[in-house]
Order: sequence, then C-alpha cells, then structure tokens
Amino acid sequence: MRLSRYFLPILKENPREAEIVSHRLMLRAGMIRQQGQGSFSWLPLGKRVLDKVCQIIREEQNRAGALEILMPTIQSADLWRESGRYDDYGKEMLRIKDRQDRDMLYGPTNEEVVTEIVRAYVKSYKDLPLNLYHIQWKFRDEVRPRFGVMRSREFLMKDAYSFDLDFEGARAAYNRMFVSYLRTFTRMGLQAIPMRADTGPIGGDLSHEFIILADTGESQVYCDREYLSLQVPGENTDFANDAEISDIVKTWTTPYAATDEMHDEVAWDKLGEADRVSARGIEVGHIFHFGDKYSKPMGAKVTGPDGKDHFVSGGSYGIGPSRLVAAIIEASHDENGIIWPDAVAPFDICLINMKVGDADCDRVSEELNAAFTAAGKDVLYDDSDQRPGGKFATADLIGLPWQVIVGPRGVAAGEVEIKNRRTGERETLPIADAKNRFGVVA
Repeated sequence: MRLSRYFLPILKENPREAEIVSHRLMLRAGMIRQQGQGSFSWLPLGKRVLDKVCQIIREEQNRAGALEILMPTIQSADLWRESGRYDDYGKEMLRIKDRQDRDMLYGPTNEEVVTEIVRAYVKSYKDLPLNLYHIQWKFRDEVRPRFGVMRSREFLMKDAYSFDLDFEGARAAYNRMFVSYLRTFTRMGLQAIPMRADTGPIGGDLSHEFIILADTGESQVYCDREYLSLQVPGENTDFANDAEISDIVKTWTTPYAATDEMHDEVAWDKLGEADRVSARGIEVGHIFHFGDKYSKPMGAKVTGPDGKDHFVSGGSYGIGPSRLVAAIIEASHDENGIIWPDAVAPFDICLINMKVGDADCDRVSEELNAAFTAAGKDVLYDDSDQRPGGKFATADLIGLPWQVIVGPRGVAAGEVEIKNRRTGERETLPIADAKNRFGVVA
C-alpha cells in the first residue's frame, strides 16, 4: 500500500480531550475519529488492527469448539421481560420503540437472544454441549464514557454462550473458554492474568476477569508473582480432553489473583513480600458461569438421558476487540508512539523512500515493495514528499514492527537500513540480504 494513496490523517499535536496514552495515540495515528460522546469511526489503519484482533479471537474460539453465528443489535424487550432483566438492567440499556410502538432495545449483551435460539431448536441432551459466539457491536449508555475506545458507549464485543445438560458439563465448557482466552491474549503479545471477579449484572456464581498489567490500568489488582512465568498452553492443546483442560485451569487458578472487589487481605498476607504483585490492571476479557439463570425463566430445557426435562446450564464469555486494541497500545508504546506486536500490526513493514524522485531510490524502493509483497508481507510504502524527519516520526508513531529505509547514500553502496521498532536496533544490509530477512526467495 502506497502512503500517497492511503488515508492516514496524522495529527502532530496531542488532542486535548485524550486523557490516556491509547486514546492520544489512536487519534494522532489516524486510527479513529470521534463522532459523538463515546462513539467512534474506525479509520483504515485502526480497522486493519481491529480485523487482526478479531481474526485471532475467531481462530481460538473455533479451536475450542465454539461455533460462530450473528445475532441482531436491536432486540425485543419481550425477551428481556421473560428473563426478568428488562427493568433491572439500569440506565445503561438504551430503550427505544419501533413504529408499531413496541418496546425494543439496543443490545448491551445477548444472553436472552441466544437462549431463545437454543429454546427453539435444542430439545435433547444429545444436541449438547453447544457453544455459540458472535462478534458484533454493542451499546451501553455509559454515564461518563471516557478514555477513547477503552470505555465507549458503542463497542465491538465477542460474546460466546455455552449450553450444557448439567453443572459438570457447564464447568467443562467454562474451562475450555478459560484456556482459549489464555491462548488468545498470548497470541496478541499480551500477558493476561485470570483473576476471581464479581459477576455483575450478568449473574452467576463463577467468574474470572482476564487482566493485563499496565500503569494506566483502571483498577487495582493483586496477584502472585508466579503468574509472570507460567507457561501458556500451546496450539496442540486438546480441547476435547476435559481432564487436560481442567488441569491447565487448576494450574492457572491456584496462585493468588484477584481484582480489588474480590481481594482477600488474609490470603494476600500469606504470600511472601517478594511474591506479591500489586499493580494497576486493564480488563481484556470476562467469563461467567450462570447455570439456569436464563434457561429457567425462559423455558430452555432438554430431555436428559433419564427421560426427564432439564433446564440447560449456561455460561457467557466476553472479549471486547475494540477495547483490546487500546489495551495493547497501553501495554506497548514509548514516547515516540505505538509499538505493535507482530500478530496485530496493521502492516508488517514500513518501507521508507528517503528521496522520492531520485531514480535510484525510486527503483530500489519499488523493487523491495514488490519483493516483500510477493513474499506475503503487508507493506506500507512511504512514497510521500515529506522530509526525512517527518517520515521517521510517522513510522515511529504508527508503530509497524519493521522499518526499511532506502536513501541515496545507501543505494549507491547497494545497501538499505533496517530498524526494529520495538528495540530501536538498526543495521545496514546489502539489498539482497534485506530481502532475505523478510522471506524473499531469490
């Protein structure tokens, strides 16, 4: 992609309304544009990151046996009245009426809708276990939306819903999502710690928040230092093996970890001083088991192996991809801008032509752009007429993992410079070696 043809509205100054790093950098890097209070448009650079985050989430949900569907954003109030939540949910729910004067709402979550789907089609225990998920926009009328997409009113959510015959099956489903979440965040370059948490308006009696540690975190969290060195399950994890998955969950829930709301000072005091980690944290995922909280009032039941009807036992599992983009930036940036982990970077390489119009610089830049692209790399080719300082500032701000710099002096020597954005290390390589570095086959 040529920068001269790309829509990348860079801001040179820090926006006044941005209180935290991620909000500031997302606005400056041209990733988002605020359209209203707590409402944002995702511009091309931001949309590329958001899509990559969603793809990793999809892959790990699918790996764990969840099936993707898509449910509506506008829901009938009647379903929420069935569950008893319509009047209880609070002002965060945006309540509306259609032209027939029927009560509707912009869904803040989807337990009722998915339970109705299961009620309609799932009649026997032989149809279970079942886990349905979707990635869809939600709306919660936050009293004070702030911090950009970190706490907005409209946000993208991956929400999954499991259904099982009994608690034993539901716990196994919960464990599969627990392990899936560990893998999901690790693939994005994040170290997420599962912490006991309050279930809130979703309800239930088993819940974990997945927290990344960051100085700008919104809440205080506490954990055993052991978490910082625990091994995350690999891609060969057998999600069909309930015992294996249960053992992983046990390993990841035995050391102490809790959010401020669930913090236990007695248990905390039992840890040695050197083993305690007290820090700020950002929630990036939340999982719940809620049993028959929705199936019982809504009549979602199946015939069990005993011939009797059983209300299905459920759980819900959320990750906010739009919020997660901001969380990644909070965890990975420096004074010059964003530092994207490879897996979610909008482009792999920023190819910088230092002297556009110079025949040799243009020729080598075009040659490298074609070679990298053919090798499967996503390249943002800076062919703009900015001065070198501006090009470097832009490259650092948008945070692509690698910069390949083509200048007149280097080209004359048959060389280009390569910079690693994360480490800042630079090296000068012959052009052929630079191609090989990024997988180009001669």
